[in-house]
Amino acid sequence: MAGTNEYVYPEKWLNKASAGDRVASELRMRIISGQIESGSKLSENQLAAEFSVSRSPIREALKVLASENLIRLERMGAVVLELTEKEIQEIYDVRLLIETFVFERLVKKDNQELVKELSKTLEMMKIAIKYKDPDDFSFQDVLFHETIIRSIGHSHIFMIWKNLKPTLESLILLSMRIRFKEKYDDFDRIIRNHELYIEAIDKKDRDLMVKSLHQNFDDVQGSVEDLWTSQQTFSKGVE
Repeated sequence: MAGTNEYVYPEKWLNKASAGDRVASELRMRIISGQIESGSKLSENQLAAEFSVSRSPIREALKVLASENLIRLERMGAVVLELTEKEIQEIYDVRLLIETFVFERLVKKDNQELVKELSKTLEMMKIAIKYKDPDDFSFQDVLFHETIIRSIGHSHIFMIWKNLKPTLESLILLSMRIRFKEKYDDFDRIIRNHELYIEAIDKKDRDLMVKSLHQNFDDVQGSVEDLWTSQQTFSKGVE
C-alpha cells in the first residue's frame, strides 16, 4: 500500500481493517515519525491515487486523524499539525492515569486468569526480542497493557484507552524500531519491568504496583504516588 518509506504501519496488523482505517494507520505513522512534516498539505485526490482507493476512504481517514488533532481539515484535503512534546507528554499522562486506576481495581479482583494471560503475552514479547522483531514486540507490548485495562470491565475507561491507542501505538512502534537498532540491551530491563507488573497484580501488592509503575513510566513526568493516592480516594467505598 505504501511506498518505500522507512516507517510504515505493519501490514500484518491490518488484515481486518477497512480501507479508511488502513489509510489512517499509514498516514498517522508518517505524520508522527516526521516523514510528513507539520504544515504539509494533504490532497484527497493525491492520496486517493497513492493508496489506490476512492476519495471516500480518504475522507474517512482524514476525519479520524483530525479527531486525533494530527491534521486540520480543509476543502478537498487537510493540513498536517505539529505533534508537540507537550501533547506526547499528555498522552502518557493519560495512560498513567488509566493504569493507576486499573491497578487499584485489580486489588479487589481474582486475577489468576489475568496473570496467566499476561504471562503468555510476555513470552511472546521475549520471542520477538530473540528474533529482533520490533513490530511484533510492539504489538505484544500494547496487547499486554490493553489486557490489563480490559480485565476490570470498565467500559468508559476502555473507551478512553481505545481513543488513546492509535497514537500511543504509533509512538511505541517508532520507539521500539529505534531501540532494537540502537539500544537492544535495554530489552532485558523492559522484560524485568513487565515481570514486575505481573508480580504486582498476582500478589495484589500496592507498594509493588507503585514500584512497577515507576519502572514502566520512568520517562513520564509527574508523581506516581500522587496519582495512586488519588485513585485510592476516588475508589473509597467501591466494592
